Amino acid sequence: MFSIFKKPDINEGIKAFRNNKGAVLLDVRTQQEYGQKHIEGSINIPLQTIEAIQFKVENRSVPLYVYCHSGGRSARAVKALRQMGYSDVTDLGGIINYKNEI
Repeated sequence: MFSIFKKPDINEGIKAFRNNKGAVLLDVRTQQEYGQKHIEGSINIPLQTIEAIQFKVENRSVPLYVYCHSGGRSARAVKALRQMGYSDVTDLGGIINYKNEI
């Protein structure tokens, strides 16, 4: 019943991404934020230009794992991606909660 209030766990999400061959890890922070630190294997498409995903990931059934700094932008990106027709999109929340090396 309370699962709708559960926040995404980026650490579990990254494990799922790494175990999902062909999946894409998407960082929706700014290019500057991405340049400072990011999770290895991620691609950067800032939320403001999320439509550009169609040029990097044409197949809309590819699993997408989305993160940002604290979780707000990733939630908005997930909503936009689903509206664009991407069917397998997971919100990982914020990199500030990531426990592994960046």
